[in-house]
Amino acid sequence: MHSYVRSRKRLREEEAARLFKQIVCAVAHCHQSAIVLGDLKLRKFVFSTEERTQLRLESLEDTHIIKGEDDALSDKHGCPAYVSPEILNTTGTYSGKAADVWSLGVMLYTLLVGRYPFHDSEPSALFSKIRRGQFCIPDHVSPKARCLIRSLLRREPAERLAAPEILLHPWFQSVGEPGCSDSETGAADQMVPECPEDTDMSFFFC
Repeated sequence: MHSYVRSRKRLREEEAARLFKQIVCAVAHCHQSAIVLGDLKLRKFVFSTEERTQLRLESLEDTHIIKGEDDALSDKHGCPAYVSPEILNTTGTYSGKAADVWSLGVMLYTLLVGRYPFHDSEPSALFSKIRRGQFCIPDHVSPKARCLIRSLLRREPAERLAAPEILLHPWFQSVGEPGCSDSETGAADQMVPECPEDTDMSFFFC
């Protein structure tokens, strides 16, 4: 996926939604199976068909098995562009699932914009930008896609959507995406640089 996005510069929202939904389905399935992926990025997802319509999770390297609802991790390993603010800020543990969701936000931004939301040639400057959590979304990105990105790239881990909640976001229906079936949820791997009309949009932190 990383190479594909680099070659395409950025994806149309319809294609991005179709591929991103598969990525989110994979992550949601892992989270519901007590697995935190860790070091989540576009490179971990590869195309499983020549038509480049289906993705799969290439490996479960760097994953963590959690017990019950406790997803606290202390491992700081990961790709700098995808690392979440709490991993940089804390000396203790952090929510593994919430960190995965932050990485999903970086992935979605990269699919739609063609570059990382936080980037700098100097690691210290890059980490400073991530800690602040401030980024710009280009005008060509639709309002609902902006809303979803902002619902994932939130500095406070508890304010981010959970992986299964992402699939309910109105952006997917606004670009004609069907729902994610159980069979889709079981399939998926990583890469880089509409709900009903009465849905309460405030839930998505626009």
